Amino acid sequence: MPRIIVTGGSGKAGQVVINELLQAGHSVLNLDLLPSSNPAITTLKTDLTDAGQVFSALSGQFAFSEPFPPGLPPKPDAIIHLAGYSRNMIAPDTETFRVNTTSTYNVIEAACKLGIRKIIIASSVTVYGVTYANGNIDYPSFPIDEEIDVNPTDTYAIAKLCGERVARGFASRFNADIYVFRIGRVVDPDEYDSEMFRSYVNEPAKWKVHGWSYTDSRDLGRMCDSAIKKDGLGFQVFNATNDTITNFGNTMAFLKEVCPRVPFTREMGEVEAPLTNRKMKDLLGFVEEHPWKRYYKTS
Repeated sequence: MPRIIVTGGSGKAGQVVINELLQAGHSVLNLDLLPSSNPAITTLKTDLTDAGQVFSALSGQFAFSEPFPPGLPPKPDAIIHLAGYSRNMIAPDTETFRVNTTSTYNVIEAACKLGIRKIIIASSVTVYGVTYANGNIDYPSFPIDEEIDVNPTDTYAIAKLCGERVARGFASRFNADIYVFRIGRVVDPDEYDSEMFRSYVNEPAKWKVHGWSYTDSRDLGRMCDSAIKKDGLGFQVFNATNDTITNFGNTMAFLKEVCPRVPFTREMGEVEAPLTNRKMKDLLGFVEEHPWKRYYKTS
């Protein structure tokens, strides 16, 4: 049974990701400052900004037992790093930057030096620079893919971009597979009937900041499972989003209407998400299981 360490597994996305990993047959250890409500896993209270705690947690026991198994604890098969502040304005900018960059660096360094060769890092689609921009700006081109040059101006997204560069350097130095997931606005199963998602569908002009795209929390878990199973790609960046645009219109027609000055680099699918996940499907074999239209109630 593959042993997976998840950081931030007590959070909104982390709890669902862990459930999906357990269903896929993985054994999971959660590193978090807060306890998990899931009795099937062990949560180790860990301050990820403390390098010593990170090294100790990644090299320690995987689950509580009496007695512990004999010998040295087995090395984890993969690390999924989800922990950190989830947006701006939860803490002051300096604290957001410190926690998110330091924790990401500590996790990557410890994992690589302990010989863990599969690391998945949570970045964010905010690195494309629109979500937390000062004012209304356009995306450089459509589709919004991983080849676009990114230049965010806000603290949260800059910290995420710093983490991506750390991942790139360590993947090369240690010959590790480090896959960066640029995660969209995470939607839980009970949110498809929420005021927010109804606004996505009925007032789509308001939602440039989320790229008219989303990430189902269950599918995020399945994306992680797909990444765990795919070896040998080195450093890679993936848009961790679902397949389709979050309204009922034709994607290209809609984008030409709301962003008339933004060029297209290729023809897009009829309802393809502007924050396209084509690379993830091609390289990791991800297949969406939770399209929003299955859950959205039109009346």
